[in-house]
Amino acid sequence: MIKNRTAQLIFQTIYCTIGLVGIVASFGIFDDITQFRWEFYVYFTNISNFLCIGVMFAGLIQTIRKKEDSVVTAVPLLKFIGMLGIMLTFFVFNFMLAGDRDPQLNWRIGSLTFHVVLPIMYVADWFLFYERKKCRWFYPLASTAFPIAYLTFIYTQAAIMKFDTSILLPDSTTPLIYPYFFLNLETLGVGGVLKWVAILLSAFVVMGFIFFGFDKIGKKKAEK
Repeated sequence: MIKNRTAQLIFQTIYCTIGLVGIVASFGIFDDITQFRWEFYVYFTNISNFLCIGVMFAGLIQTIRKKEDSVVTAVPLLKFIGMLGIMLTFFVFNFMLAGDRDPQLNWRIGSLTFHVVLPIMYVADWFLFYERKKCRWFYPLASTAFPIAYLTFIYTQAAIMKFDTSILLPDSTTPLIYPYFFLNLETLGVGGVLKWVAILLSAFVVMGFIFFGFDKIGKKKAEK
């Protein structure tokens, strides 16, 4: 772990700056400054990145306030939840979704920042600067509340909109109520959606315990 306050300030500031650019991009400003992308809230990509940017900003404030070199300790559970959420975003997009899109879309500022740059930087921050004694055994299980809350929101919205798949995301053939193919009840059915949800939640928990293991290894090394 790197306790150097200056290194932390530089890294956190760069992350938050790129994060701000990503947020602006998620609103569609870079595509058309006159058209606000009102549907930004339906994407797990955006929600997970917003959470991570908020957590990193909290870490930056902590680093600014401290006067000595030390590890970062701000909001440990949210830090962990954000890390699992952002890694889920990274893997699902890059290994399941990116290949089915127009390649040019993958190279846009918003896509690069939220799907590649910020996820890698966020995990690197945890390894490089974050205290290793904050992770608890229940963190991987508690973290599932984040994707479950997202799913609850998506299907609540779908119910309010009477499961109308004729309302599409802008410039897309994807229904607004089902922003990802594995959430689409109309094409997959309840069983198909539950299968995908089980797979992704299982992957979420497994990732959580992997990082929990890294935390324990780091803790033992620190104690030695």
